[in-house]
Amino acid sequence: MIDTIISSEDDATPVILVSNDNFPGWTQNAPESTQAWLQSNRFKPKPGQHVIVPATDGSIDCVIAGINANAPSMWDVAHLATALPVGDYALQSVDGKPAQNELDSLALGWILGGYRFDTYKKKDKLPARLYLSADYNEKRIRALAEATFLTRDLINTPANILGPEALAEAATRLAVQFGAEYEITVGDDLLKNNYPAIHAVGRAATDQPRLIELTWGSPENPTVALVGKGVCFDSGGLDIKGAAGMKLMKKDMGGSANVLGVAQAIMAMELPIHLKVLIPAVENAIAGNAMRPLDIVETRAGTTIEIGNTDAEGRVILADAITRAAESKPELMIDFATLTGAARVALGTELPAFFCDDDDFAASVLGIGTKSDDPLWRMPLWQPYRKMVDGKSADLTNSPDGGYAGAITAALFLQHFAPTDIIWAHIDLMAWNLSTKPGRPEGGEAMGMRAIFAAIEAKYT
Repeated sequence: MIDTIISSEDDATPVILVSNDNFPGWTQNAPESTQAWLQSNRFKPKPGQHVIVPATDGSIDCVIAGINANAPSMWDVAHLATALPVGDYALQSVDGKPAQNELDSLALGWILGGYRFDTYKKKDKLPARLYLSADYNEKRIRALAEATFLTRDLINTPANILGPEALAEAATRLAVQFGAEYEITVGDDLLKNNYPAIHAVGRAATDQPRLIELTWGSPENPTVALVGKGVCFDSGGLDIKGAAGMKLMKKDMGGSANVLGVAQAIMAMELPIHLKVLIPAVENAIAGNAMRPLDIVETRAGTTIEIGNTDAEGRVILADAITRAAESKPELMIDFATLTGAARVALGTELPAFFCDDDDFAASVLGIGTKSDDPLWRMPLWQPYRKMVDGKSADLTNSPDGGYAGAITAALFLQHFAPTDIIWAHIDLMAWNLSTKPGRPEGGEAMGMRAIFAAIEAKYT
């Protein structure tokens, strides 16, 4: 639960939001002591800058914080959650700027700025608390904050604590919280129930592979399916990674964490959809029964896959999960996966690659993502490259020779399993901040989660 939101304004210190546009006018009307204090501190109304103005008794009179004049970013004041002394604060606009919807965004940024993954270490000081009046959409702010915290917590939890079984337990707790139905298919039952690809990837681990399924909402509503890659640790399999490449592989279930975040926000906001969540949860481990290079793996769809590289396992497990998701006949299917290094080479670590077979939905996601400071970049499902995914001894290969266009060929591989009569989108994300920025600490991150939630919200409400 988010404990940095308060509902009482009593004793809340005002945080006055100023920009280059309104700062000169506001300063002229401020008390002379405040003007002198700002001048002596050489305060500039820039995003990420603030100054604490003292009262005559030594307490805090107010905080002045800079924001962008034209389009405030939700991260403009995110640093305040930890930069200010512990206490209660309230955002205050000047002359109606920023507008209320922008205040909602700034408030969300503030709350996300208070996130710390400190479950296994001594806790630092508590973040500053924020007052939200009735003018704020507190339900939505809280839903998105809690969804982000869930996503970050899952990714940050190490693999010795969060394996496939624990990931299933986390999904089950979420289902119980919101009254969703759930089913977990484990170990050899994957073979009995025709999920051979998931079983092949995860069978070498002591923590058995499983398929997690959640169902929520009325079947009379449009069905939306979310699929998340849940590789709880990726050694690379027999094509083992080097130490540097393996170090962050607790985050290889970042797709599933983002999917659970989207699902939590959807259920918390009670969107009028019939939600299906599918997560193939495995550890890509090494043992005598591990998947080998050039093995041929069967799938639920009947398509065979030649294993060109055991370290390209994510798309193999997603094949079964996407096929299963399609059986619910959704209008919309979206998968999240920490899938390729090629996407990081093309777009860097902070901009997820977005593939979609529907231009209208793609435009909605990209537009909403930009406005909500959760950007994605559309990449092409370039059909002339489809032949690169053809296998030599099987229908498909999970690792085309040469490595060219790696993010695109991975998306084309997944598209093979998505029916053409539904809208399908694929997000290839890093799910990790390499360094700390205001509101975005180093570690696990929700990327594309808020944009996808808002796009689904816009489409179905």
